[in-house]
Amino acid sequence: MKRGEISYKKSGVDISLANKLVKHISKVSKKKVKKKNSNSLMGEIGGFGSLFDISQYKIKDPVIVSCTDGVGTKIELANKFKKFDSIGIDLVAMCINDLIVQGAKPLFFLDYIALGKLELNKTKKILKGILKGCKLSNCKLIGGETAEMPGIYAKNKFDLAGFSVGIVSKKKILSKNNVKINDVVLAIPSSGIHSNGFSLVRSILKKNRIPNNLKKHLLIPTKIYAEEVLELCDKNLINSAAHITGGGLIENLLRSVPSNLTLNINLRKIMITKIFKWLKSKNIPDREMLRTFNCGVGFCLIAPKKNIKKIIRTFPKKYKPYEIGFISKEKKKVSLINALRW
Repeated sequence: MKRGEISYKKSGVDISLANKLVKHISKVSKKKVKKKNSNSLMGEIGGFGSLFDISQYKIKDPVIVSCTDGVGTKIELANKFKKFDSIGIDLVAMCINDLIVQGAKPLFFLDYIALGKLELNKTKKILKGILKGCKLSNCKLIGGETAEMPGIYAKNKFDLAGFSVGIVSKKKILSKNNVKINDVVLAIPSSGIHSNGFSLVRSILKKNRIPNNLKKHLLIPTKIYAEEVLELCDKNLINSAAHITGGGLIENLLRSVPSNLTLNINLRKIMITKIFKWLKSKNIPDREMLRTFNCGVGFCLIAPKKNIKKIIRTFPKKYKPYEIGFISKEKKKVSLINALRW
């Protein structure tokens, strides 16, 4: 290139570097997914569109379920602590945990990474997490987009979005319409803060030093509940489910209960973990804690009481569900029993 000539690279976008990243993704993605769905991708990553063969899934009256989500300002803490290998797991988890609320089996995932400057090593670490999340979900990363956007994002800033698609038989769809009077509400523990409420977390961190023994809890990736929840669906053990994300425990549970029934929750039964107790100690009201954070509950199941023992046996020790409420028929939509136990 002659002196004085301008180019895309000089303006801040390096196409050659992006092509190297695509080749890297294509190479490593082939190694990460279980053989069960390894033949579903028709073609290579890097095309204009991704093709996925669903004919191998022998599902009667199949329904496609789709979700999209991000990880919010948890990204800022990943930048602050220079830890990028787990934020991709969060991205996959936020989408997959929404899919399984309908009882859908995850099929594939696509990502969108927007950044000010493409740093190959950093982006590879993010993608490593995405691939791990896909492996934990038993779905395939079939494509995505990496957008280098100088002037929109500062040099070290980035954002993530994820898109997932699943499949479920029409007769197997989990729905709030399946919920009955006297069903129980079971809480499945979270792995930590997951990916909601980090704007408030960051605000607190500006004024307060977090104890060293709690610092690691800030970036623990979101638990993916797909394996256990889908096993329960296959055995017809649950009627409805809720992913506890933005809006907190009560608002998300109400989305999974018919409007003519009452959600009863005993707040005292919630097993609150240390990181939430520390956040609460920074003068956050109970109501705000419940609306902003999962407070130790990452996912909820609504099921007949007779199925409790079978449901509990499905989960590993760390994530054993426990009863926090029940469904009744009253005038109000929600009844909160007792107060949170800090």
